[in-house]
Amino acid sequence: MSHPMTEVLNHWKAAFDGRRPDEMAGLFTADALFQGFGPAVLTGRDAVRGYYEAVPSGRRAEFEVLHTYTIGEQVAGGFADVTFGDADGWEARVHLSLVLRRDDGHWRIRQYHVSRVDSAH
Repeated sequence: MSHPMTEVLNHWKAAFDGRRPDEMAGLFTADALFQGFGPAVLTGRDAVRGYYEAVPSGRRAEFEVLHTYTIGEQVAGGFADVTFGDADGWEARVHLSLVLRRDDGHWRIRQYHVSRVDSAH
């Protein structure tokens, strides 16, 4: 059995690559905290849905899980490297940290934070 971080990111990637913002929002808890590329911290599924609705079509994501942890049976998380890209050559590399919580029998994202990787260093 794989770690919850890998399971959630596999669903997240499929929904992101398929440009399905409703499915993306469903991967988050109702009270999720979300820090994407913008400066604002977003709260809740509706805000997450709006964020992903604004992502240009054709964007895709590749990820590699770097570290994971589990706290009891209700909390898990970890770190991943993610590369976003599109067919026109746009690319953005980020570090992603997630905190996951069991919610109605499913692992959902409670906290999502990206930190852009500066390729100059």
